[in-house]
Amino acid sequence: MTEMPQWWVGADEWGGIPNPGRPDAKPAPHWRMDWVAATERARQCEVSPDGSTIAFVLDRDTSDVWTMPVAGGTPVRVTTDRPIAAFWEDGNAVWSPDGTRLAYTRAGRVMVVPATGGLPKDVCEGSSPVWVDDHRLVVGIGRNDATVLTVVDLADPWPRPIAHAGADYVSAVVSPDRTRVAYTVFHHDDLNCTSLHVVHIGTGASHTVVHQPGFQLRSVAWSPTGDQLAYASEWPGWYEVFTVDAAGDGRPQQVTTDDADFADLTWAADGHSLLGVRSRWGVTDLVGIDLTTGAVDVVAQGGTWSSPRPLPDGGVVAVHESFTQPARLCVVAPGGAVRELFAPVPAAVRAAPHVVPVHVTYESFDGMEVHGWLYRPTHASADRPCPAVVQPHGGPTSMTGDEWDGVAQYFVDKGYAWFQPNFRGSTTYGRDFERANHGVWGVADTHDCLAAHDHLAGLDWVDGSRIAIFGASYGSYMALHSVVDDGEHRYACAVSKYGDCDILTSWAQGDLVGRLDLERMMGHPRDARAAYEAGSPIHRIEHLKVPILVAHGELDDRVHPAQSKELVAALRTLGKQYEYVTYPTEGHGLLRTEPFLHFHRRLERFLDWYLLP
Repeated sequence: MTEMPQWWVGADEWGGIPNPGRPDAKPAPHWRMDWVAATERARQCEVSPDGSTIAFVLDRDTSDVWTMPVAGGTPVRVTTDRPIAAFWEDGNAVWSPDGTRLAYTRAGRVMVVPATGGLPKDVCEGSSPVWVDDHRLVVGIGRNDATVLTVVDLADPWPRPIAHAGADYVSAVVSPDRTRVAYTVFHHDDLNCTSLHVVHIGTGASHTVVHQPGFQLRSVAWSPTGDQLAYASEWPGWYEVFTVDAAGDGRPQQVTTDDADFADLTWAADGHSLLGVRSRWGVTDLVGIDLTTGAVDVVAQGGTWSSPRPLPDGGVVAVHESFTQPARLCVVAPGGAVRELFAPVPAAVRAAPHVVPVHVTYESFDGMEVHGWLYRPTHASADRPCPAVVQPHGGPTSMTGDEWDGVAQYFVDKGYAWFQPNFRGSTTYGRDFERANHGVWGVADTHDCLAAHDHLAGLDWVDGSRIAIFGASYGSYMALHSVVDDGEHRYACAVSKYGDCDILTSWAQGDLVGRLDLERMMGHPRDARAAYEAGSPIHRIEHLKVPILVAHGELDDRVHPAQSKELVAALRTLGKQYEYVTYPTEGHGLLRTEPFLHFHRRLERFLDWYLLP
């Protein structure tokens, strides 16, 4: 019987001996991949001005805006047509000062919708809307490879530029008296610098508050009186908390010395403390920060807390997830008790057994300590060593932390060890570690991924001859490097999911965000041609000795699908063993249910064929 074509699959080809699948391979005994696909993500919550209601984004078949009473009750879907979006890049919905409307973006447009339901108003082209008052918004408008800070009146939505910093506007926060905007700027002539400025909305007069060349800052928050700003800066070696006079007078004052990365800062109503999150070694706590002493009080401990927002009673609403808990909305009472407000988790996932990985440290080729999370299958032992998968994360300025990963849980339940290294370049291990891959993409960090194999092979419960490497985006790039630029050919097979093979051509093909991020870490290719070539495994693809699975979304504008086409063309010419599949509906992330399931079932068949005994 002929198999029916699947509309969500584009190219589907192979080179070498076809993989017929293992007829003896069984699915995981306690998990199913469709449960993982059906697990929705609640994220980016905002509290209404009266503190009674939260707005949040829910990723399911779309990434729509929802509201829900803080006291509990039934979530209400406010929008219905927002396309599914990658949670790591998508914006949130923000309340108008009178609490009657929500502003958000949809497909590059700023929209405003009544919070109780109704027709959305298309305001203008733009991004990152922030309310000035009930009638005006601050909006970012992109022109000529830069984003300009503007104000838009809803009654006459012609954007009016209010800041000309000669660079890229990143984020904005309106002062308590609604007369000024504190905003951050990304400098194209100093790509490792983000500076802080204040502009008066009425007059357009602006001044620089903080500008430290070579260093980034984030998470700006106004004091209740509007005379100070708090922010997190990487200048001390971590994203520590600082305060500074909003008028630009005086030097910034460092508040914390915690050797940790702070973010999501909000000034408490009393003016003496901040609410925020603190990340260290992949674990993110919800914390309070005393502005007088710098003391950090843990309000709620790891896995990963985000979007904390204070409530009138002194409590906090925030998003939380962990190794054993998918993303959910929680209310943390003043005493620290956590109440689950909304958790869109299938009952089967709640009931399924979860494995908690251990945080491990191993040594790379140059003696640098590298960290990662290692999942161990229940029945793995020296008598029954198991196959393993190394999964480097994307970014590379990112990390794998104490977050829910249903794909890892599925494969661990099936009997695979699953290791997620935070190679050099990863966040939450300090600025020096984060910048340790600058100028050496695909070289030093690849050695960290090869050392990950050596660490696993040294465990008596892992079969060192049956270890694969699999990644997406930069993790895919790491996977490809690890099977091309390794004379020992450690890995048994590799999986490359929407990744680069040639960072020079990728620099020219991708979107502006990806291009500038590449230049930030590697320099412009005209000045660093040798480093770009060393970081492009396509030039040495003949050294590949193992099978590889290549997958890509055809709508990807971050890593262009031409990258996988370039790779597969070389594999085809050289007669290598490969599988190649594309997804016409997908961009940088396989977000829709059918492509998600198709790819991960293909991944399972690939790993089973090459790794199972």
